[in-house]
Amino acid sequence: MATLKIVLTVIFMLVCIVLTTIVLMQEGKQQGLGTISGAAESYWGKNKGRSMEGTLEKITKVTAILFLVLAVVLNMNIF
Repeated sequence: MATLKIVLTVIFMLVCIVLTTIVLMQEGKQQGLGTISGAAESYWGKNKGRSMEGTLEKITKVTAILFLVLAVVLNMNIF
């Protein structure tokens, strides 16, 4: 069981590094209140999911979920 905890801890650290890197690679939302006044079309564009920004958001969601799951598993006292 100690080996499993070490492996999960190493995976957890790698997920932390990947999540930090992906978040830093994303562009800032500089529009502010411009989305309210009609610039929302650029945010809800048809090809947003296929762009680099959309891909980064998907990867961020997956790694964040993986981060939370690993954090919960490592904090359980089953090891």
